[in-house]
Amino acid sequence: MDDLESELRVPGEELGENESSDDDESINRKRIKKPNLPLAPPIFKETPRETGFHKTTRNCLQHIREVLLHHRWQDAAEYMASYSQTLEDTTANMPQLYAEIIWRIGTEILHHHPESKLEDYNSFYERVKHSGVKHYLKVCLEHSFHLLVNGQFEDAKRQLSIAESWRYGKQSAGQSQRIKLIQAYSGFLDYFIWSDKKATVSSTDEYDAAVNQEMHSYFRQSSVNLKEIMKLPGVWDPFVLSYIDMLEFYNDHEGAVTVLNDYAYDNSFPPNPNAHVYLYRYMKKHNHPLKKLLKVLKILHTLVPSHEMMPEYCSLLLQSEKEGDLQKALGVVLDLLDYSSWRSSLDVWNHLRNIIKRLRMK
Repeated sequence: MDDLESELRVPGEELGENESSDDDESINRKRIKKPNLPLAPPIFKETPRETGFHKTTRNCLQHIREVLLHHRWQDAAEYMASYSQTLEDTTANMPQLYAEIIWRIGTEILHHHPESKLEDYNSFYERVKHSGVKHYLKVCLEHSFHLLVNGQFEDAKRQLSIAESWRYGKQSAGQSQRIKLIQAYSGFLDYFIWSDKKATVSSTDEYDAAVNQEMHSYFRQSSVNLKEIMKLPGVWDPFVLSYIDMLEFYNDHEGAVTVLNDYAYDNSFPPNPNAHVYLYRYMKKHNHPLKKLLKVLKILHTLVPSHEMMPEYCSLLLQSEKEGDLQKALGVVLDLLDYSSWRSSLDVWNHLRNIIKRLRMK
């Protein structure tokens, strides 16, 4: 690391004493290669009491940022290998900051490096997790995400179990929220395992009591965690859909409708058009009355007048025998035609034609 400063020194800093100032300027203009992209302000600035180590690491980080901007991933990985020595810095509060920089930039490099392997990710995350306690839960959660998208469900579940049982000092509000999120994703993974076993059972005609019992065990574990996260205001679409899928499999249709109603109509939750779509599709699938279907789509129309389900809402209104619903259908169609993306839709114009015909008959 001590020799890194000389390696990273900008050319043109050590010119001969006999050269004129004009020559210096012309040489500097030729030698200094400016980056093609603008750089953000530096994270670390030079200070009067800066040590040689801090100056070298500051220069190293600046070069990492430059090569990242130009997508030179191999160079970035080499610089990062040197920059990781900053974790040895004993300055108060500095290791935590260095650890976060290494975690975030290192992850970006791994995602884009053409030769990255799953083993590289695992090794990197384990190192970052144990470089400081401040980001331990976040890194565990991110590690489990990477394992999840690579189909490593069991390994992802193990990472979440470790994070769920991890404690350090007095639990803060932020730490408590992260633990709840970790528990929710743990339930999400239980759902994936349950779903795999369901597919196995469906592919065979023979009844296996042991497999069904194991499936039910995963259902119980998953439902406990998923129900807890759905008590907190937020957008929890993947968790809700997973829970509904399990409830529907066990024929708990009343419970599924209750969950979907709470998710759509709880005022403490942020407005979420998807919640109304999920409720409508479930009710339609299980043959709920037209009146209830119209109520759901009416609220969806209020939230998003240009939603892709509005032509279907118009069709349902035209099926209704109430005279006022014909006027509502006209309003829905005219709202759609306010958006350029719908003006080329033949279905919308056909709806408008049918509405006009029916209005003329009155």
